[in-house]
Amino acid sequence: MIILLPLLLGFIISFVGTMLPGLINMTAAKISLREGRTKAKNFAFGATVVVFLQTYIAVGFSKFINERPHVIALLQEVGLGIFVALTLYFLFFAKKPKVKDKELKNKSKTGRFFFGMLLSALNFFPIPYYVFVSITLSTYGIFLFERLFLLLFVLGVVCGSYTVFYLYIFFFHRIQGKADFFMKNINYFIGSVTGLISILTLIKVLRNL
Repeated sequence: MIILLPLLLGFIISFVGTMLPGLINMTAAKISLREGRTKAKNFAFGATVVVFLQTYIAVGFSKFINERPHVIALLQEVGLGIFVALTLYFLFFAKKPKVKDKELKNKSKTGRFFFGMLLSALNFFPIPYYVFVSITLSTYGIFLFERLFLLLFVLGVVCGSYTVFYLYIFFFHRIQGKADFFMKNINYFIGSVTGLISILTLIKVLRNL
């Protein structure tokens, strides 16, 4: 159970966090359709390597924060302001992304691997996401800042992320219409998520007053 819990937590949290259509998911799917599944899997593997590094950094930062309660309180207040600003931006000011169908150049397997690493490195969302999740779960006694627990959690995140990429690679043609709908309305989905986080953070800040 000690081994299974962090693996399941990492897998479920990463699966939920990456399941909506995004830049990495959609790129992996399009590479699969146009260049074959082998190159798409190499792209996904490259992206997953960076996810591993980002998650490891995130949980390490979470451990540092968790040992300093005053920092947690400060970050909650700062985070509230950031999430409110993001909610207003995505719901009212951000332009709707256009779903473009560009031709992807035929690159080697190695090229796709590094391309996956590059796109994943440009996505900074995983770091604050896993910091927020790990600290929140730790307050309920579900998340432990022990070396083995953290390592297994990171491995679970890697497995969950790659599973989502894998599903997009093999089943994108069946959900392409829905994926395009999500991409056209992605601002509203992100705004809704940040809005929910803002409400939860506000409640927690008010309770601490």
